[in-house]
Amino acid sequence: MEQRPEQLASASGSQPLAPVYLIAGPETLRVLEAADAVRARARAEGIGEREVFDADGRDFDWRTLQQGFNAPSLFSARRLIEVRLPSGKPGKEGAEVISDFCANPPPDVVLLITANEWSKSHQGKWAEAVNRVGVLSVAWAIKPHELPDWIERRLRAKGLRVEPQAVQRLAERVEGNLLAAAQEIDKLALLVEPGQPVNVERLESLVADAARYDVFRLLEAAFSGQAPAVLRMLGGLRGEGEAVAALMPMVIRELLAGAGLARAQARGGNLAAEMKSRGIWESRQAPYKRALQRHPESKRWERFVAEAGLVDRIAKGRADGDAWLALERLLVVVAEPRAVRLLARA
Repeated sequence: MEQRPEQLASASGSQPLAPVYLIAGPETLRVLEAADAVRARARAEGIGEREVFDADGRDFDWRTLQQGFNAPSLFSARRLIEVRLPSGKPGKEGAEVISDFCANPPPDVVLLITANEWSKSHQGKWAEAVNRVGVLSVAWAIKPHELPDWIERRLRAKGLRVEPQAVQRLAERVEGNLLAAAQEIDKLALLVEPGQPVNVERLESLVADAARYDVFRLLEAAFSGQAPAVLRMLGGLRGEGEAVAALMPMVIRELLAGAGLARAQARGGNLAAEMKSRGIWESRQAPYKRALQRHPESKRWERFVAEAGLVDRIAKGRADGDAWLALERLLVVVAEPRAVRLLARA
């Protein structure tokens, strides 16, 4: 059956463990907490032996795992066997081993599979086999409009009463970083007396500005069309003492990727295949697709790349101008086509 990660994390200890769990997705905190919940329930059921297999490369020997299923336990009547599968794709041999396990689960083994990548393309017969006899839990990334609700539920679970405006402010501060949000909520739980309401002013005095002003999220905001977030993140990076020259390699790389995708789109190529060939998995494709909808012409992307080269030269003192202002104009235009006049020949 399918369950949300939070359902696993809050499941009652009276529920018996399923034979197999598959917990996957790009939201690391949700995967970690759901997997920790399974481990805790295993301990509660008296499972004292745990084996971990790292299936993170093509050289992994799935036969070793299969033999492990049938090996006798040395220290406990039951065992928890964990398979760390970062890519979420076990390959043909791994899929067969997992499917065979699900077809006839050993009574003394609970199998826990965790993965960092997950999309519709991952949901093959082996995942269906897990879903039939065990639990499939996908930790999708929390969308910006979902973050305040996620924060509010976590605050309530900690016994905190926080006003809606304060919840929204906390969501703005952490910029989608669930690990930072969880840390700040834990801090609030220590600092605030039980039952004491927390308003915006109180929150401001207690919570550090843990926003993820990093270049990856900056580019994601630009490609997603979030101009206000771009301006806010650039201000944060500048305030932290970041150098434009240090940001530009990643900016140029992503704009080059956009140019390549625009060319593939223009010639009627398979955009999904093109993205995959560039290492852009399905969970990360939405910002690129939105950017290509706003800027479908490959010439526009070539102009963006040329402009990024100019920003890089300014940042290194090889051209005149304000590097921060030039970068701001470039990324705002990527986010908002109506600002195209900011680039003279875009």
